[in-house]
Amino acid sequence: MPISETWLLPDGVADVLPEQAQVIESLRRKALDFLASRGYQLVYTPFIEYIESLSSLSESNQDLDLATFKVIDQLSGRLLGVRADMTPQVARIDAHVHPVEGVARYCYAGTVLHTKPQGFNTTRAPLQLGAELFGSDSIDADVELIDVMINLLQTAGHSDGIHLDLGHVGLFRSLVKQAGLSKAIERQLSDLYQRKALPELAEFTQTLPFGQDFYTLGRFASDLDALQANLSAEVLNNEAFKLAFDAVKSTQAAIQARWPELHIGIDVVELRSYHYHTGLMYAVYAPNRAAPLAQGGRYDGIGEHFGRARPATGFSCDLYALTAGQVQSAKVLVAPKGIDADLLNAIASARNEGFSVVQLLGNDDLSSVSSASHQLVNANGEWTIKQI
Repeated sequence: MPISETWLLPDGVADVLPEQAQVIESLRRKALDFLASRGYQLVYTPFIEYIESLSSLSESNQDLDLATFKVIDQLSGRLLGVRADMTPQVARIDAHVHPVEGVARYCYAGTVLHTKPQGFNTTRAPLQLGAELFGSDSIDADVELIDVMINLLQTAGHSDGIHLDLGHVGLFRSLVKQAGLSKAIERQLSDLYQRKALPELAEFTQTLPFGQDFYTLGRFASDLDALQANLSAEVLNNEAFKLAFDAVKSTQAAIQARWPELHIGIDVVELRSYHYHTGLMYAVYAPNRAAPLAQGGRYDGIGEHFGRARPATGFSCDLYALTAGQVQSAKVLVAPKGIDADLLNAIASARNEGFSVVQLLGNDDLSSVSSASHQLVNANGEWTIKQI
């Protein structure tokens, strides 16, 4: 390979330069401190594991399976996977490595790797930060995670104009079961809902059992009152449907009480990661952004793969996406070389004031520090800081 090409990176990955790295690292620290203040314990997970361990989600989420890099372990000959999502790893910790009784709360931050970008203009190596709550099937747990998610986004500087979307896979799933539909029909319906293709949905549902109800679910997906008024009594009396419907209404009311100014939208046929989620789903969007700032939902039973099925809910976000376009230049103070006690004391004092102090080396001068913003100078025997 020519030398001119050796510095090139693969598509979808990039270096993070000092001005942005400082912003990202500052947010990572603040976010983890905030999560710790809410009782979420920090865990670190390995970047690579046996694929069987990571498959606790990928078996039910083909998208995650396709996003996972797979390599052969030269020590054991077994197939390894590079983590594409940290949730399965935290589920393994809860189920097998650190099996506490009652509710467990964990948080994490680390790089994950995707075989392909998961959205327009996104990286293949996001810096994923998230929180997971295990051991509670109460709506209160979902409300807590949503509240934590919104607070965390405020910590990241995202508060103006944000929008919360709520959904629940249980409405569609219970109706599919009630109608006795095949997996192929279920997939076709899911695709129509995702594309918001109402004319196609109207035609497709004409010959289905509960066809009018399937159409109504798509037609009034964002209006719970209209949905309730137009669904058949048979569907509304279905116990699983009622539980899902009430969960959405209760969650909306609880979040609105905590965040009166927050705009909350409902979409009961938002079926992203449909086979992965088992209940409520939630995502926060910001103006002029197509992808969510953070998203999550309920995924009960995830630990069954490790021998301990537990209720679970959680969310995650990409710190790179949260800080996109933000830069922060450090206050870099250049000090002359020397070991005079007064000089060293002045350097220590400047560092305590928040300066990054660079002491010159050898025959270097001020021009050798390209990021310099201030200079330490001696005026009449006193060391003072001068802005450049």
